[in-house]
Amino acid sequence: MPEQILPAPAIQSTSRTSVKPINLALQGGGAHGSFTWGVIDRILEDGRLTIDGIVGTSAGAMNCAVTAYGLTIGGPEGARSKLREFWRRISDEAKKGPLQPTPLDKMFSKGNMDFSPLWQMFDALSRMMSPYELNPMNQNPLRDVLSDVVDFKRLRKAPACKTFIAATDVCAGRLKVFGPKDISVDAVLASACLPFLFQAVQVGNAFYWDGGYSGNPPLFPLIDQCDSRDILIVQINPVRVPVPPRTAREIMDRVNTLSFNSSMMRELRVVDFVSKLIDSGELSPEKHKKMHIHTVDAEEVVEKLGVTSKLNADWDFLTYMFETGRHKAEEFLDQHFDKIGRESSTDISAKFLA
Repeated sequence: MPEQILPAPAIQSTSRTSVKPINLALQGGGAHGSFTWGVIDRILEDGRLTIDGIVGTSAGAMNCAVTAYGLTIGGPEGARSKLREFWRRISDEAKKGPLQPTPLDKMFSKGNMDFSPLWQMFDALSRMMSPYELNPMNQNPLRDVLSDVVDFKRLRKAPACKTFIAATDVCAGRLKVFGPKDISVDAVLASACLPFLFQAVQVGNAFYWDGGYSGNPPLFPLIDQCDSRDILIVQINPVRVPVPPRTAREIMDRVNTLSFNSSMMRELRVVDFVSKLIDSGELSPEKHKKMHIHTVDAEEVVEKLGVTSKLNADWDFLTYMFETGRHKAEEFLDQHFDKIGRESSTDISAKFLA
């Protein structure tokens, strides 16, 4: 695919001396990843933060690759343009498929597809048959969309920021992190491979499923390989839910959410522990890296949505999530920008561990 050079970004009014580096950690969550698109869009529009590194899983991996490529070829405005192009293409491709919200769905919910008979049929079939039976030709429209939007060869050559993609090695049972020199369309598809939807993705000699099973997302690449001590986690999987799930579908979704959050919470426990030892003087700040943790989360919006919404790529729903993400990012910048580079704006213990 020929490289697309986007216009140079407009000059920001913000002085370069006030620009702060930050790392982004992007969770997966299907169509809910459009919330993350909104968060990134507002951060790039603001102009006071520069992205040092990004790690992503599943939908977060897609946002990660598209953002990094857009920054590489066109700076912040290039990344904003590429992200919009990607999510628009996702919605256009979804129109060709069977999973569509009905008028009743749109009447009673912002994004659920509970009244869709084709969703009900698909859900039942996916519980009885594997993707090797339902999709023997292994068709995946995401491959064409990603290949058209991102020139992965160009991205690997000289990325504008450090880029990491997480996937789960099915046979070895281990987390695999694809680094800046390993980013490919297969790596992103591996990170987003839900085993009840797609056949395992082969990269090299290994086969991979969704990275959420082992890291959603992993934080250690940002800690070990990036200069910035600040990590902004864009969280679209709720840590807490208001009531226990009751239906079989709700229970399975909550099981997956708990599984997907668990690895990140373990890493945050270590970050919190090391930070407290540094603050108490038991560890030297010269020898140990104290990280500042920040979060923008979608808990208020996703707690009103069901599992069906994660496969809803209707443009109205995607733009609703996008605008919600922009609003949440605006709140974060207004309330916590001054803390970036100095301290955490998120109380790890209270939010994730209490």
